[in-house]
Amino acid sequence: MPRTPDEARFKWERARQDSLTRSEHPPHHAEAHPRANQASRESVRNNFIALTFVLMVGTAALPHILVRYYTTPSVRAARRSVFWSLFFIFLLYVTAPAYAVFAKWEVYSNLVGSNIGTLPQWVASWGRVGLVKVEDINGDGILQLAELTLNSDVILLLVPEIAGLPYVVSGLVAAGGLAAALSTADGLLLSISHSLSHDIYYKMVNPQASTQRRLVITKSQLLVVAVVAAWVASLRPDSILLMVGLAFSIAAAAFFPALVLGIFWRRANKWGAVAGMVGGLGVTLYYIVRTHPFFGGNIGDAWLDIHPISSGVFGVPVGFIVIVIVSLLTPPPSAEVQALVNYVRLPEQAGGMNEAENRF
Repeated sequence: MPRTPDEARFKWERARQDSLTRSEHPPHHAEAHPRANQASRESVRNNFIALTFVLMVGTAALPHILVRYYTTPSVRAARRSVFWSLFFIFLLYVTAPAYAVFAKWEVYSNLVGSNIGTLPQWVASWGRVGLVKVEDINGDGILQLAELTLNSDVILLLVPEIAGLPYVVSGLVAAGGLAAALSTADGLLLSISHSLSHDIYYKMVNPQASTQRRLVITKSQLLVVAVVAAWVASLRPDSILLMVGLAFSIAAAAFFPALVLGIFWRRANKWGAVAGMVGGLGVTLYYIVRTHPFFGGNIGDAWLDIHPISSGVFGVPVGFIVIVIVSLLTPPPSAEVQALVNYVRLPEQAGGMNEAENRF
């Protein structure tokens, strides 16, 4: 049961809206952004474009992708490593929608309208674990679309079984998803703890700290970050899809402007980078709190009707603008730093790759 009246109102209103949505006539399969009127279709389209933008930009700025630059022996190897990392992420993004298309085709073509007593075996097997639910509301023995409930997590697991593959394939898919989640979480935890211990504690708080003390600080920060992440997850502010989307928005707004301008604009300095990261992150977090019901916000206060999952679309331009303004108002980087940027960008014109790497 909900713990507070506000939580009950939010939970049951969402369940009511889900039921109303399921009772509506389904749209055409090939119709882009189906809605009742033109304004709603434009809103859905704009949110789709905004989400695509933050996913694309956020992927390039994810911490566990950025750390690949520091695990290779040379600049050329770093470029190659990041290229392959982004290439496999690209394959995932391109092929993942095929799961949804295949599952939707199976449900609409072979499941809806069939006799409930002759449903495929996978309906019963996945129904035992609560991921698939069939309820004959009108008692006619025929399965209607509104009488079928599929958990979003089950799509990835049941598609191999629908395709006629052995059940063990679903287990391999689940194991692969779990391995990907654990590796991503591990990379993010290491990135955060190392940044806190090295960039903040060692560089700013205690530059004379010994290696042993820095190692202890790193391990302790790793535990603290893991506990905080587990606590936030236990609150269950929303679905895992929204939380992952928020992570991409935050990464895009906080890191991408500083990353791009730090590489391609020699006038960018540390003050501009820090201010841009804080500005982009601040705008993104403010928009999330302003529009998400978990934080007491209201989706009616959204700018341009953009959902909170795509809040990074506002933080990214703010980050670029703040970096440019602050960098122009503060002293430029030293000549050595600007020369280093020039060597890394154009090694073939600055004495070759080896000289650039030696200077780096």
